Amino acid sequence: MKLTRKQATQRRHRRVRRKLFGTSERPRLAVFRSHQHIYAQIIDDTQHCTLVASSTLDSSIKTSELSSTSTCEASAVVGQLIAKKALEKGITQVVFDRGGKLYHGRVRTLAEAAREAGLQF
Repeated sequence: MKLTRKQATQRRHRRVRRKLFGTSERPRLAVFRSHQHIYAQIIDDTQHCTLVASSTLDSSIKTSELSSTSTCEASAVVGQLIAKKALEKGITQVVFDRGGKLYHGRVRTLAEAAREAGLQF
């Protein structure tokens, strides 16, 4: 039986989430990528709450001079913004959850920008 692309993504996501768990000392950086936007949240799974969130829908990113929100440049801006917000709240270490997507393109760009801005994976 051949899997569809969505089924393959869901299978990868379940496999990745079996091994990842965000604690209060080391929360989970979850990334969701749609066709037009990219979203990032830092989540504490023990308390079931989102500590920090950022996306290409934020007003500070919408007003910037990006040509499109579905580019690697936009992902880099979101990565820097999520890292800045996390460092302000005292979060320095996170566990990276790519959400079943391949570590390539916009997901990779977001992760590298967050690392450069000071987050440790």
